[in-house]
Amino acid sequence: MSFAKTSSSNAASEPLPDRSRQRLLHKLGIFCGFAAAIWLAGAEAPTKLVTVAVSPVVISFMMVLGAFVSRWSLPALIRGTGDTFRDARHVPHLVLWGVMAGCLWAVGNTLTIFAVRDIGLSLAFPLWNSNSLIGILWGTVLFKELHQSGWVRKMGVVGGAVVIFTGAILISAASTSGAAHGNPARGIAEAVGAGLMFGTMYVPYRKAYITGMNPLTFLTFFTFGEMTMMTVVALVFTGGAGAFWHQLLSNRTILLWPMLGGFMWVVGDLFQNYATKYVGISRGIPLSNTNQLWGLLLGVLVFRELTGLTAHTYAEVIGGSLMMALGALAIASCSASEGEYAGTKKAADRETQLYGINPEYVAARMEGREVSSSEVRRTWVDWAMIGTATAIFVFLGSMAHVPHMEIHSGWLAVFAILMAGVLTAGGVALWRITKFT
Repeated sequence: MSFAKTSSSNAASEPLPDRSRQRLLHKLGIFCGFAAAIWLAGAEAPTKLVTVAVSPVVISFMMVLGAFVSRWSLPALIRGTGDTFRDARHVPHLVLWGVMAGCLWAVGNTLTIFAVRDIGLSLAFPLWNSNSLIGILWGTVLFKELHQSGWVRKMGVVGGAVVIFTGAILISAASTSGAAHGNPARGIAEAVGAGLMFGTMYVPYRKAYITGMNPLTFLTFFTFGEMTMMTVVALVFTGGAGAFWHQLLSNRTILLWPMLGGFMWVVGDLFQNYATKYVGISRGIPLSNTNQLWGLLLGVLVFRELTGLTAHTYAEVIGGSLMMALGALAIASCSASEGEYAGTKKAADRETQLYGINPEYVAARMEGREVSSSEVRRTWVDWAMIGTATAIFVFLGSMAHVPHMEIHSGWLAVFAILMAGVLTAGGVALWRITKFT
């Protein structure tokens, strides 16, 4: 947490020199990547409800609904919705890109639910994290992230990608040979398809952040795409509005848990977006994809998912997950060079000229600074949103029952404490250094 101390000591002084500021933001981005990993792993825990005969579509819809509610109420709490719309006026074209990203996320999230049903959380998790490979591809081709970097850095990223891919193959072999679930081959296809959706989703993210849009703003509009697409998917798969409403009512005692999963996903997604903003797609996404280890631990320790399988299957799952995590860490350890920073600036200049954006706005937001000295304000509308979101969670909580499934409560408590600690540390660091810009 050295970056938080650095920020605190400089809070009342002149802005840091550009290179020093870049190093500080790089540290912040690395921490956000790890924080995202923990929260994104926790968000997948409610998908285990598919093992108690709850429709994957119901689980996915409620997660998206939880995300929709949270993506409006959290920005209202942190900076106020007025800041969201002021930010959007600088780059109105990104509203459409945000909606598109939300549609991709909704499709990908639904595929993850089906994958968990068919091959289990411990096995599906690493496979859909193949989005690292897609992210590296788009980051390099579209945003020149590795251009003008040294060969050591390039080989670190490429080598890490190869290790990730190898680990994914090992996990696939384990899921085919040892899974005690529904349909291993279909589950692999679903998980890899989810990875493709998630990896492509980061293209709009990066377009937004190289031109300075606040992640809180981008994800607010992102939620329209995910909610619309998920509603269409739910109605199609369940046979219409009446049938879907009946499924929601019949499962009302468990609706709170996927809603909470959606909230946790939003927190993890915010951390992931700040990582993407400050260290790029090629580094931020693989770093956040260390959530596969947390997902593996969650599946094994909390849900006892691999109990009864052979030692060979254990070795493949754990070995493959470790390989993928090591590959992600190799990518994250390759710090950006001056040439890469210059390449990012060129990409930002291209977007600035293409869409006629104010260069001062782009420059300030790229460095995590305020465009103006105006204070963060919250109106009665913001408090109404926060109150409504809280009331929805309380209402569902009043009907909620704990599902009848094997859960190790001790390990679950440890995981919850870890998530709370990371959230506190990350929130303080982001506020001190960037004021959540």
